[in-house]
Amino acid sequence: MDQIPTDLFFYLCAIPAIFIAGISKGGFGGGLGVVAVPIIAFAVPINVAAALMLPILCCMDVVGLYAFWRKWSWKHLAITVPAAIIGITIGTFTFEYFHEAWIRLIIGLIAVIFSLKFFKKRFGYLLPKHQEKDQKIPGRLYGYFWGGVAGFTSFVAHAGGPPVNAYMLPQKLDKTLYQATTVFFFTAINLVKLIPYGMIGQFDGSVLTTSLVLLPLAPLGMYLGIKLHHKVSDDLFYLLCYSFLCLTGFKLIYDWAAYFFIL
Repeated sequence: MDQIPTDLFFYLCAIPAIFIAGISKGGFGGGLGVVAVPIIAFAVPINVAAALMLPILCCMDVVGLYAFWRKWSWKHLAITVPAAIIGITIGTFTFEYFHEAWIRLIIGLIAVIFSLKFFKKRFGYLLPKHQEKDQKIPGRLYGYFWGGVAGFTSFVAHAGGPPVNAYMLPQKLDKTLYQATTVFFFTAINLVKLIPYGMIGQFDGSVLTTSLVLLPLAPLGMYLGIKLHHKVSDDLFYLLCYSFLCLTGFKLIYDWAAYFFIL
């Protein structure tokens, strides 16, 4: 594992990245948290950034569980969590064969397509009322697929937010039920990820020490997100979630373009 720098530039990248991840995970489904690893990767290799973030994400998950304790939907977790574990397992044994830039492009396109579909219906292009009522909420197979994709992309780059939101957001749950369910989902898969990350040598003294130094920022970011969550209406909540999802998608697409065409 590469040595982590301790210069000012590293902390200028890491501190806002952790706050963004905490606010997003604490209040808005975690979608925008996917940008944390790419931001930190401005200062360190991306595999180091991913390893550095995992203990911090686990700390955020503990805060989230406390804040939304037993408010989640077991029905949706029973679909997405087992599928995600299968996705993590596949990622563990196949990640070396997949170029991370292409994974970012795929996730980015998923995020943008789903969010733009929401905005099209929200701003002046609504379907007739009878057609809206007839639209089916995505079922179990949809959840198994996106849960598995979320597990794989979360293992590779902590980018499970857009795929799982592709299933969860169209469920149109109460905002707190939705938030609590995503908190439990990411808690489960982040704990599972600790095992393969340790097996492949992602954690060393430098990574764990730096994670420990930055750890106090995790509950602060979560606290801000939780406070904001309780201050917004359901309508505004979903608008913000889809907006964050769209921003995340464009950021991931930019990362792909930067790797192949800009850098």
